[in-house]
Amino acid sequence: MKIEIWSDVACPWCYIGKRRFETALAAFPHRDSVQVQWRSYQLDPTLPEHYDGTELDYLSTRKGLAPGQVSQMFEHVAAQAKDEGLNYRFDAVVVANSFTAHRLIHLAAAHGKQDAAKERLLSDHFEHGKDIGSQEYLTALGLDLGLDAADLAELFSTDAYADAVRNDFAEARALGISGVPFFVIDRKFGLSGAQPAETFTAALEQAWQESNPLVMVGAGENAAADAAGTCGPDSCPV
Repeated sequence: MKIEIWSDVACPWCYIGKRRFETALAAFPHRDSVQVQWRSYQLDPTLPEHYDGTELDYLSTRKGLAPGQVSQMFEHVAAQAKDEGLNYRFDAVVVANSFTAHRLIHLAAAHGKQDAAKERLLSDHFEHGKDIGSQEYLTALGLDLGLDAADLAELFSTDAYADAVRNDFAEARALGISGVPFFVIDRKFGLSGAQPAETFTAALEQAWQESNPLVMVGAGENAAADAAGTCGPDSCPV
């Protein structure tokens, strides 16, 4: 079973959704048969590499929200994050364009480190005030993940993986995705938002049952005979 997750590292609900999904997946009996692929999405592709202002400034000026309203939003989201064991620090968030960070995730995916890259970027952005648009930071992160220094240098000297990121954006549009996080299971089921773990559990179970239906053995000509040796809620022939 394949699960694709469209997400932005600059999206606070995406980290919360990641944790809730992971909770459901950890308890899923068939988790070893599940492949998870992170897909790129940008909430604001018009952002400069570095924005001269705080997260509160950004949302209040560029999104037209009142500062008091933004502060209330921060409190609400931080409380939701805390319930998942996350320590959001909106006062320390560095506002930056996430496009190159998404390219790094694709590079990490080529070396089997996609989830580790996604986790670090989300944590560093929302919990540790790191600059996800900084070449110095992204290089250090890549090295921490065990990526080759030459590959990391190429990431900043060329447009490596830029097409892969844009293709993710295009697929999101084709699927009608207009917000993240968005979870797609086997290209049959879609879940929007940081749903409760119980919702993810139900979706996993339903998708698994549809992909792996129970096949009745011996059904057909002997069905009546088989039924005769079956106990039900209303009868049990002996």
